[in-house]
Amino acid sequence: MTTYGSFPGSRPRRLRTTPVMRRMVAETRLHPADFILPAFVREGVSEPVPIGAMPGVVQHTRDSLKKAALEAVEAGVSGIMLFGVPEESKKDALGTVGTDPDGILQVALRDVRAEVGDELLVMSDLCLDEFTDHGHCGVLDAQGRVDNDATLERYAEMAQVQADAGAHVVGPSGMMDGQIGVVRDALDQIGREDVAVLAYTAKYSSAFYGPFREAVGSSLRGDRKTYQQDPANVRESMRELALDLEEGADMVMVKPAGPYLDILARVADAVDVPVAAYQISGEYSMIEAAAEKGWIDRDRAILETLTGIKRAGARNILTYWATEVARTLR
Repeated sequence: MTTYGSFPGSRPRRLRTTPVMRRMVAETRLHPADFILPAFVREGVSEPVPIGAMPGVVQHTRDSLKKAALEAVEAGVSGIMLFGVPEESKKDALGTVGTDPDGILQVALRDVRAEVGDELLVMSDLCLDEFTDHGHCGVLDAQGRVDNDATLERYAEMAQVQADAGAHVVGPSGMMDGQIGVVRDALDQIGREDVAVLAYTAKYSSAFYGPFREAVGSSLRGDRKTYQQDPANVRESMRELALDLEEGADMVMVKPAGPYLDILARVADAVDVPVAAYQISGEYSMIEAAAEKGWIDRDRAILETLTGIKRAGARNILTYWATEVARTLR
């Protein structure tokens, strides 16, 4: 005689039986509108330049950048975050080209905005590291340290120039104390209350930025540990979050994404503004490199990591796979 009580009464596997069943009960769904595409535009090149450490990603020409923006629109991506790569000879200690209306980033902002209008959020990295000859995110003092308040003056000017060039959203990423308040005030002073501020609230001093340094032609000497956050700390991120919100951030972000999902979840639980996460260059390159060697299933790994980031609480995800994944989802 069968003893039915010896078998499980609850069988969660019933909800995993077929692809349709799994899709119906999925708790987290990716959508093209979740994504923002980071893109690099390089001055003085006639063809896109492949980035060796980031297979499939390039430093765009002005024309190829416009094409990439249109492709993002067609795929349903929400935004494009622009990073400018100037000619090496134009870099200086103050990152002057970063506030030159004819600098590569401002030119690219005007190009893309003219191409896509309001169909795609045109976003700009608001930082000096691409434009300084020392590669730091701010102005250096006489001892070679990043001068926080002198840097804020440069950020204010940058915000105004980027807004004039057509940015819908500026992303102050240098992790200077008080940067969000200064940028917000600078925008408001020129009547650009419509330009949103995406705060890089928790930007950690990470080993995973390595490939990005090639992407922007970084001239960095030393490290950024005195202004980017210590990977050991959590409460520090929550303090930064409170300050950014008080100073007027419209959106907040955690960077990197994958190694800091716990921080992302804490931030998402604490706020009622949109939360973004940046799946950075090292996260991208690890998957591409492992897939190239046949060690992992590339497409599954991409979707799994993005799902994990969204499950942790990200409303939006900056990822170099934005257009590709958006097309797949559609």
